[in-house]
Amino acid sequence: MSTLETIKEQIESNAILLYMKGTPRFPQCGFSSRASEALMSCNERFAFVNILENPDIRAELPKYANWPTFPQLWVNGELVGGCDIICDMAASGDLQTLVSEAAKSEEGGGAEG
Repeated sequence: MSTLETIKEQIESNAILLYMKGTPRFPQCGFSSRASEALMSCNERFAFVNILENPDIRAELPKYANWPTFPQLWVNGELVGGCDIICDMAASGDLQTLVSEAAKSEEGGGAEG
């Protein structure tokens, strides 16, 4: 599987996905730390990819996303943004709403018709 195929599969398979430096429990940069803390405060499960352990993804994702920096939050296959956007959304309450709705849809609890 190519790196781009791996990225697409990760994004499609996870309703809430954070590409970050390190892990949520052991972030390896301040931006990733702030972003993962904001996401964890929403109290929903989310997937993450440690780009420091995945140099191919670290190199290719900015081209795929047209977003040059990390962390990157993807929700329901769409790029939400990086640390500043995530933290602004957390402060306004929009992140909680977005993440909660995505978590419900991943559980199959959505009533779409």
